[in-house]
Amino acid sequence: MIDTHTHLYSTEFDADRDAMIQSAIKSGVSKMLMPNVDINSIAGMHELAKKFPQNCFAMMGLHPCSVNENWENDLRTIKDWLDKEKYCAVGEIGIDLYWDKSTLEFQLKAFRTQIQWAKEKKLPIVIHVREAFNETFEIVDELNDENLTGVFHCFSGNLEQAKHIINYGGFKLGIGGVATFKNGGLDKVLPEIGLQHLVLETDSPYLAPVPHRGKRNESSYLTLMANKLAELKGVDVKTIDEVTTKNALQLFSTVK
Repeated sequence: MIDTHTHLYSTEFDADRDAMIQSAIKSGVSKMLMPNVDINSIAGMHELAKKFPQNCFAMMGLHPCSVNENWENDLRTIKDWLDKEKYCAVGEIGIDLYWDKSTLEFQLKAFRTQIQWAKEKKLPIVIHVREAFNETFEIVDELNDENLTGVFHCFSGNLEQAKHIINYGGFKLGIGGVATFKNGGLDKVLPEIGLQHLVLETDSPYLAPVPHRGKRNESSYLTLMANKLAELKGVDVKTIDEVTTKNALQLFSTVK
């Protein structure tokens, strides 16, 4: 299986990072894709990608919650890295209006800029969207073409929003711990969405699935997401593993 979104470099893993990664591998999660957050997370992410070259793969991007008055300088650093290293995606990028609405103008500009870089480099984008589907859709609607692919990570929207994403043609829905939440809402959405449109993720150390909700999430818990998706889709877990892995490898084509 492939965990398409995990912050392995997080300080929450400082005490047992290597053991946690080995545990994930033993559980069947052979590849873990790491979104970048800001300029301070780059070094730790690169270190893991070099230490576990068959298992850990880096992305490069500026998270919307890291977009502030220094965003232009930060983006220059992001672009420098994109130009000199190989990455599996441009991410994590997007729009977040939950924490700070005052930076919306900066977020929109940073999002547009990073989408253009992804298109130029023919890399998928990994989109963070929180309380900002309309703003996000407006930009993706405008910039979408055959060179734009990606995933709406940690999807927790409704069926209409899911169909909007699928209609882009090149995008998947990232399904994680929210699918296991009693009132997460995805139990009403996922039965209506074909497996070909889905990839699995943990977003660890965040959004741990039931029965670990509220605790630290780990990549090994991806099996819990797979089990829940199998339940919702009425298929066996092997089918979930096979199809979502195929989808991830198709989308993140540089991951081997």
